[in-house]
Amino acid sequence: MNEPTQIKKPTRLKAHDPKTAEPSKPKILLYGRAGVGKTWFALHFPLVYYIDSEAGADREQYTDLLKASGGVYMGPDDGANDLGVITDQIKALATERHSHKTVVIDSMTKPFNTAISDEATRLGDRDAFGASKKPAIAAMRRLVSWLDKIDMNVILICHEKPEWGLVKGERAQVGVTFDCWEKLEYELDLCLKIDRQGPERFATVRKSRLLGFPDTSEFKLDYAEFAKRYGKDVIEKASQVIVLATPEEAAEVQRLLEIVKVSEEDVAKWFSKANVETWNEMTRDQISAVINWLNKRMK
Repeated sequence: MNEPTQIKKPTRLKAHDPKTAEPSKPKILLYGRAGVGKTWFALHFPLVYYIDSEAGADREQYTDLLKASGGVYMGPDDGANDLGVITDQIKALATERHSHKTVVIDSMTKPFNTAISDEATRLGDRDAFGASKKPAIAAMRRLVSWLDKIDMNVILICHEKPEWGLVKGERAQVGVTFDCWEKLEYELDLCLKIDRQGPERFATVRKSRLLGFPDTSEFKLDYAEFAKRYGKDVIEKASQVIVLATPEEAAEVQRLLEIVKVSEEDVAKWFSKANVETWNEMTRDQISAVINWLNKRMK
């Protein structure tokens, strides 16, 4: 006797087999003293879009390497020291078709500290309780949200600064860390401290989400070694474009919200889930889901 046909019930559950998820490209934070090889390592990645906030890589040896690898250069005269301009560039790289596979911001320290300095100057005597840091941190959160979305290898290079803590109850230097927004390392896959001993350069893993890079482990600072550990096929795969919502779709959401009453808290939850600040920043799939939900509520 044939078994009765099982009828699948409709479900709103969206999870799927984890093995069907595509491996993402690496998002890396590098820090260390000047001259230890951070920039040289980054420029060996494929097809680099190089954002040079300090004009530190405009020398011939760097531009030759960048040119040979098919990379392009954006310097301070192009706005590379402005967090807003940098974010706009990342958004463009995420949503426009191009051949680049890697984006490098060198350094992330300077535009972050410049934003704090500019706000401190603006506030003057009113700068208290870290007020001058708030706009810079907000700008970093927006930048990181786009770095998280972009289908490119991401390398953020930072200066090194003292790390302070308590030793026998007194404040003392306990090591070194990166000079930027303190939560930056938690937003990325990998944080590496770069050092040099004679001609040899090596990386120490400070924080990792990756099996090939265990915490506190060390490896030779070399693109071939990194690619072998991470997966060369993933790093060198062509970048995919994010298709954003159209102005018409954003306008349709606004129209429907005039009819279907939705709380500000619910709208904020939608933005948070989509990791956006406006309807225009949603993907076509995300905004289509919102429109469908609002249409169902209206009926």
